Amino acid sequence: MLIYNSKDWLHFLFRIHKSDTLRKLFPLLIFVVAYSLGVAYWEIEYLHLSDKSWVKNIPVMHSLLGFAISILLVFRTNTAYDRWWEGRKLWGSLVNNSRNLAMKLNVILEDENSRLFFRKTIPLYANALQEHLQSEGTRFMLDEKAHPELADIDLQKHVPNQIAKLMMQRIHNLYRQKKITGEQLLFLNAELSAFTDICGACERIKNTPIPYSYSAFIKKFIFVYVMTLPFGYVFSLGYYVAPMVMFVFYVLASMELVAEEIEDPFGNDANDLPMQKMAENINKHVGEIL
Repeated sequence: MLIYNSKDWLHFLFRIHKSDTLRKLFPLLIFVVAYSLGVAYWEIEYLHLSDKSWVKNIPVMHSLLGFAISILLVFRTNTAYDRWWEGRKLWGSLVNNSRNLAMKLNVILEDENSRLFFRKTIPLYANALQEHLQSEGTRFMLDEKAHPELADIDLQKHVPNQIAKLMMQRIHNLYRQKKITGEQLLFLNAELSAFTDICGACERIKNTPIPYSYSAFIKKFIFVYVMTLPFGYVFSLGYYVAPMVMFVFYVLASMELVAEEIEDPFGNDANDLPMQKMAENINKHVGEIL
C-alpha cells in the first residue's frame, strides 16, 4: 500500500508510479486520439457536413447520458472502496485479536512449551491467511526449529482452519490437564472463535466480486459514449476534438481502473492492503507479549 503526503501537490502532478492509470491507459489513449482524428478528417474533408446536418445534434445525446454514466461510476467506485475499507477493518481486527489472545495467554499460561506453541501459531495464522487470500496456495515458512505439534497441517486443505483448530485443541488439552480452569477456557473462547470469523469475512470479499453484468455494462457504456463523441463535436472543435475526447476517455476509464484495483484488497497491487507488513507486526507484538 502506498504511503504518501496528501498535501504534496507537486508529487501528485508530476510523478507517475507503476499503478498510475495514465501508464496503463496510454496505448488506448493513443488509439482514441487516432480514431478521433480519423473521424474529424472524414467529416471535414470528405463529407463536408454543414451546421444544419442532423449529426451536429449528437452532443445532445451525450449531455443526457453524461449524468447517467457519472451516477454509475460514483456507485462503482463507492462500492469498490467499501470492499477495500472492510478488508482493512478485518485485518485490523485480526491484529487486535492476536494481541488480546497473546495478553490473556501470557497471564494464564505457566507452561513454557504452551507459551512457545502460541508464540508461533498466532503469527502463523496471519501468514497463512495472507497466502490463502492471495490465491497463491496456502503455503508458509516455519522456523528452522522442528515443530512436531504443527506436523498435522495439510497444505492441500484450508490451512487457516487447520491452524485455528490446532490452537483450539491445545486450549482444550490444557483444560483437560487441569492447567487452565473452566472460567479461563470461556475467557479465551471469544478470541479463538474470532480467527475463523475474520477469515470467513475476508473470503466473502475475495470470492464475491462485483457482478459481471454490472462491470461489463459500465465498460461498454464508456466505450460507446467515447466512440460517439467525435461525430458531433467536430462541428464546434474541429481537429481539437481529438485531445478533448482523449481527456474524457482518460477520466472515465481511470475511474473504472481505480475501482477494479481496490475492489479486491487482498491482491498484490500497489494500493492493496499491506498484509505482509501487518503479519510481521503481529509476529513482533506477540513475541514481545509472550
